Formats: sequence, C-alpha cells, structure tokens
Amino acid sequence: MATKIRATLAQLVWLACALAALLLAVGALLIALDANKSNDLVAAVLRAASWVDLDVFSRQDGIKQFRGEGAQVKNALFNWGLGAIAWLVVGRVLYRIIKP
Repeated sequence: MATKIRATLAQLVWLACALAALLLAVGALLIALDANKSNDLVAAVLRAASWVDLDVFSRQDGIKQFRGEGAQVKNALFNWGLGAIAWLVVGRVLYRIIKP
C-alpha cells in the first residue's frame, strides 16, 4: 500500500514539475513570437510563467540580463529556458527520491 502511494506521489510531483517547465517554455515562445499580450490566454500563460519562475529565472531580473536590441526576447529565452531545465532536473531528482 505504501509503495503504491509513494509511486503515485512521485508521479504527481514529476507532473507538477513538468507542467511548470512547460509553462516557462511556452511563455518564452510567446515572447519570442511577439504574441498579443492583450489576449486572455496569452496573458494567463505569461502570468503563470512569471509565477513559476520563482523570481530566480525572472525575465526582468533573472540570472542573465541582455541589453540592446531584442533584449526582452533574449531574456525570456535564456532565463525561462534555464528555468524550464531546472524544473525538469528538480522534478526528476524528486521523482527518483520519492519513488520506491
């Protein structure tokens, strides 16, 4: 019984981390494609991505800040891309720790 609960919990943790990574990747893609930010779906994805970046991988004040032409796109692709990779790594490590 405990083994099944741990396996299910591990899958849920992995799913949550993968979803966070997906939000960051899609958010970065929307910024790169210059999507219409007044669209409710686009705005919701960008808000969710800003929330899961944990202010460590923020577009405005993230790990790396680019300046000049195209800086907003470069910041989104670099910082949110790194954030997506971090979420996948953390999710996989937690999955391996939790799963029996």
